[in-house]
Amino acid sequence: MSRIGKQIIALPEKTEITLEGGLLAVKGPLGLIEKSFDPIIDIKIQGREVTLEPKKTTLESRALWGTYAAHIKNMVSGVNKAFEKKLILEGIGYKSEVRGDKIVLALGFSHPVEINIPTELAVKAEKNTITISGINKESVGEFAAKLRSQKKPEPYKGKGMRYSDEVIKRKQGKKTA
Repeated sequence: MSRIGKQIIALPEKTEITLEGGLLAVKGPLGLIEKSFDPIIDIKIQGREVTLEPKKTTLESRALWGTYAAHIKNMVSGVNKAFEKKLILEGIGYKSEVRGDKIVLALGFSHPVEINIPTELAVKAEKNTITISGINKESVGEFAAKLRSQKKPEPYKGKGMRYSDEVIKRKQGKKTA
C-alpha cells in the first residue's frame, strides 16, 4: 500500500483537471501542463478531488501508484505557484549572463560555455546567483542539474556551481612540514 498514493489530492480554486485517453491536463493561473499516464493506475476525478487506485495489484502498479500521485501533486502546485531553483557560482572570474534564449557561463575554461534555455523556463542571472523558475518541476530540476554539471563544486576551495541549499563538505589541503 502506497501512503502517498492513498492520499486524496485536493484541487485549489481556479484549477481545472481533465483526463482523456491517458493524457492528464492540469490548467491553472500560470499555465497548462499535460502528461500521459499508463492505464495500469485508475485516476478518478470527482469534483475538486483526485484519487488514484491500481486496477490490479502487481509489482509495477504498486511502484507507479505513489509516483503518479506525486506527479499529479507537482502538476497541480506548479500551475498555481511556479517552482524555483537557485544556483550559486563561486570562484574568481566565474560569471553568468543571460543573452536572449541562451545562458553564457564563464567557468575558467578557455571558452565561454553557452547553453540553450528551454522555452517553458525563466532564467535570471544576477551577480553570482542563477535563478531558474517554471511551472514544470521536472524541467526546472533537469535544467538546474545540467547547469551544475558544467562545473561541479570541488571540496578544497569550494569553487564551482552549487545549489543554494547544498552544503559542500570541505577537505583539508596539503600540510606544510
